[in-house]
Amino acid sequence: MIRVLGKGNTAQAIQETFDDVVLYDESDFNSYDTTCEDITVVSPGIPPFNTMVQQAKNIQSDYDLFAGTMPFSIWISGTNGKTTTTQMMQHLLECKGSVCGGNIGTAVSKLDRDSKIWILETSSFTLHYTQKARPNIYVLLPISDDHVSWHGSFEEYENAKLKAMDHMKEGEAAIIPLKYKDYPTAAYKITYESTEDLAQIFDIDVSKIKFNEPFLLDAMMALGVSKILFDEVDYEKINAFKIDAHKVEVFKDRQNRVWIDDSKATNLDATIAALKPYEQQSVHLILGGDDKGANLTPLFEYLKGKSITVYAIGSNTEKLTQLSTQFNIKLHACHVMKKAVELMNKNHDYKSVAMLSPAAASLDQYSSYKQRGDEFKTLVNTLS
Repeated sequence: MIRVLGKGNTAQAIQETFDDVVLYDESDFNSYDTTCEDITVVSPGIPPFNTMVQQAKNIQSDYDLFAGTMPFSIWISGTNGKTTTTQMMQHLLECKGSVCGGNIGTAVSKLDRDSKIWILETSSFTLHYTQKARPNIYVLLPISDDHVSWHGSFEEYENAKLKAMDHMKEGEAAIIPLKYKDYPTAAYKITYESTEDLAQIFDIDVSKIKFNEPFLLDAMMALGVSKILFDEVDYEKINAFKIDAHKVEVFKDRQNRVWIDDSKATNLDATIAALKPYEQQSVHLILGGDDKGANLTPLFEYLKGKSITVYAIGSNTEKLTQLSTQFNIKLHACHVMKKAVELMNKNHDYKSVAMLSPAAASLDQYSSYKQRGDEFKTLVNTLS
């Protein structure tokens, strides 16, 4: 029997794929036999301090169900860029028989096991519970402060991301930040600090790629894996990739002023990356939401001295207000999106940039970052 803690998409996919699966949540956990040694798969959204997890035995992730049968797999993790890198890689390798899923799209349990390659966006939550499964290629994007409230500390978050390399074997490859060059693994380590490093390692001409940072790094990772597997660098194909909405999405209002929907920026590194191209301009920036306990001081250290006005929304408005006072940054405590956009409309001109890049999750006020971004664009597009 397979027991699953949780009843969301991951759990339902397991139940539809395997025989003799029982799902549990808080409402019926009293019927769970805590002495039983059967496999217990924990849905990735359930944190390790949850009572169900603490009382369960033989815990693993849904990845572990395929530890012995998973096709050649590429796992992609890191703090920012996982989704875009996964999508870009699938765009390049679909013709080679790949499918993608994991943390996005199709749950692992529903992926076609006859496919030649699985490309898996892999969260720190899944990695925390993974005990046996391993990638054949591991792509680790930079790690920054995120999901501290789930993991308990940045160190535990970092450890979860690195854990994927623990069971890798000789002949397999891990593309990882230089910071982790000494992490013990049997895999061949390819280390980088920048896009330029990857260009040199994989002999890729950056000038032939249309994307700017932060998407340039994602493209380089996808091209690098294609180079490893098939000795191919297809510039035309990577340049044909279309980036999802709400990721540094530039648009203009009726007055031809520039606005940017970067609602997908749910942590400080994503926000800093979005701001960097506009360092020489005045920026009106919406910050705020559920910051998941992250330390936002590095973000304000970056903002200090720049021509940036912050419009704070969401549950961490007070925290943002205190930081703005500490770093002498102009801030308007707006609390809600509508008020922020209305005030930005009064201050924004043709030379400035108005941006939603909140450095926080959306669930304190919205059902998703997509809903947050859609509201932002709707409010801007209805300005007179």
